[in-house]
Amino acid sequence: MKAEAIQQLQSDGLLLLRGIMDAGWLAELRAAVARQLEAEGENAGSEFRKEEHAHRLANLVDKGEVFRRVICHPELLQGVEAVLGEDFKLGSLNFRSADPQSDSAQPLHCDMGMVPDERGNSVCNSIWLLDDFTEENGATRYVPGSHMWGKLPQDAGVDTRAPYPGERLVLGRAGNVILMNAHLWHGGTANRTAAPRRSLHAFFVRGDLPQQQYQKRLLGAETQAGLSPELRRILALDDPRNDELSALGSGRSGFLR
Repeated sequence: MKAEAIQQLQSDGLLLLRGIMDAGWLAELRAAVARQLEAEGENAGSEFRKEEHAHRLANLVDKGEVFRRVICHPELLQGVEAVLGEDFKLGSLNFRSADPQSDSAQPLHCDMGMVPDERGNSVCNSIWLLDDFTEENGATRYVPGSHMWGKLPQDAGVDTRAPYPGERLVLGRAGNVILMNAHLWHGGTANRTAAPRRSLHAFFVRGDLPQQQYQKRLLGAETQAGLSPELRRILALDDPRNDELSALGSGRSGFLR
């Protein structure tokens, strides 16, 4: 990743990475998502939560190698390190599809309801576009620079459902990835089209904080046995801090796309 791109991520709080998924990988991911949604049926997303006007899948690291490729992409990891520093781990890997013709708009929020602390940034998110993000189908809006304000939008006296002065909309093609300092004020907009708007969310946390979904407990024995050393590091499976941290806050409630 070029220095100018990292500078943009650090100043604006968001960066669009173009062409991360080629046509073959994109098709594999779409097919894997469709199979998983059909297989899980009404239970889809139950490891995390269900959401009105959207379909979800959770714990995707455990559900196929095609998903595991997402969390070890070199450019993604470089961007996450630029936000969180060297000590980071995966918090969760989920899927979200905003339903067609639905009120799927989200309020402006910071992921996990967190602001930077005395150690700095603690959360970083990435949105993997399985469909184009357009003005009509629920693309993400964000307020540039708001990750440095040290406050949550709901605590700042703003109407989180209304447009915010200076906000921008992230438009991108399927295969792109949105990399975001997750302290940034942001939210999905309403899908006003006749088709779903699909995306994956690879969410990372600083190493001294609980994972959003405790990977060691969620991943099956067969999956864990087949993981490379790099994936074990990213998932923090051998990090002695994680067992205690999971009891303190794994699954913490807070808005997370």
